[in-house]
Amino acid sequence: MPYVANTDQDRRQMLERLGLERVDELFADVPESLRYPELQLPAGKSEFEVLEELRSVARRNSAASDVRSFVGAGAYRHFIPAVVPFLSSRGEFATSYTPYQAEASQGTLQSIFEYQSMLSALLEVDVVNASHYDGSTAVAEAVLMSVNVARGRRRDVIVSDAVHPYHREVVRSYSDRIDIRVRGDERERTAGELASLADEETACVVVQYPDFYGRVPDLSGVAEAVHEQGALFVVHVDPVALGLFRSPGSLGADIVTGEGQPLGIPVSFGGPYLGIFGCSKSLVRRMPGRLAGQAYDKEGRRGYVLTLNTREQHIRREKATSNICTNQGLMALRAAIFLAALGPHGLREMATLCYHKTAYAVRRIAELRGFAVHEEADTARFREFVARTPIPAAELVERAQAYNVIPGVALSRFDPQRTHELLVCVTELDSRADIDRLVDVLSRCHEGNAA
Repeated sequence: MPYVANTDQDRRQMLERLGLERVDELFADVPESLRYPELQLPAGKSEFEVLEELRSVARRNSAASDVRSFVGAGAYRHFIPAVVPFLSSRGEFATSYTPYQAEASQGTLQSIFEYQSMLSALLEVDVVNASHYDGSTAVAEAVLMSVNVARGRRRDVIVSDAVHPYHREVVRSYSDRIDIRVRGDERERTAGELASLADEETACVVVQYPDFYGRVPDLSGVAEAVHEQGALFVVHVDPVALGLFRSPGSLGADIVTGEGQPLGIPVSFGGPYLGIFGCSKSLVRRMPGRLAGQAYDKEGRRGYVLTLNTREQHIRREKATSNICTNQGLMALRAAIFLAALGPHGLREMATLCYHKTAYAVRRIAELRGFAVHEEADTARFREFVARTPIPAAELVERAQAYNVIPGVALSRFDPQRTHELLVCVTELDSRADIDRLVDVLSRCHEGNAA
């Protein structure tokens, strides 16, 4: 389709409809000093010079594989079988894109269908869509979907303070200009206490499972309490943890979201990642995103179709359920290959290793002088935990880098008041010797401060 520029007459008609005389008036709300800033860019450089500059910048960074890293907080190092990058990097997959006549791309549709099927079994929900941009946008889309299900009559959203801080920021960004009120995360509350906040104005209650701090909350009875108020129960999950703990579907979740990065996707500077989104069959017509399905022709041959495709770039624009059209098809393919390679037993073994190694790290750090790990009765921890530190956690992280160790994430990064708390992450890739090394480095950094 050729590009046709606006004519002068087109521009005049649009300005008349807007009640304006000049295009400049469209920018009247932007302070004049900011409209045409002087960029003061340096003189241009040759290609060789630019490449050398980029290399010098890159050398300042350390790859996660080059240091002993215990950083998590939403992006995790896990073992990725060689078959995952080998198959997903084949040209047929790496360069493919679902065309508008989707059925012409049977391979892409089949890989999406397989991804949906495996995630649906893992989450124990009726339907999983063809992937979202990332975990944050999946949570935000679940909030919008809940309000749409209530046809706008319910505009309160209750979100746990233990949902990832970045996810909550994205939810607020989505909600800010469309009169959706986000509450519940002003202070720490259990899932049951969050459910008790729901009323006739509540569209949904959102919790994370396991939560941002690695705790596995007790969600028994929460769905029932939320449903009594006519609201939807949204659970944001860690897919690896579901190899060991109960599924959100079995706990009564109406909508399930998640970050698919742990499923065969490297940390990779923060992206691209994969947004998981599933729901019950009764809500499927309100679900954002594509849905690939399986069908048969009149001769009984199997094929794949886009069963649901009400996106904004198609004819139902004004009725679109989402304004994000990105389908992370390549990342969904990696997740599908990863899950197929590991199988149910492999995923359970990975989750079990994470669980036991986390418990070992908790025990060792709790034994250190000046350090403490808050014990919570009947609360399991998965892959992450919060350690209280004798010196500011940010300072501890900086000192530990001299030993080629990154001990975790200082929680002051997310909450300035939490200066002496460190979020530590342990996965199946961390050996007992690695954890002992972490404990030794923490001890050295503290003792150095005392000296």
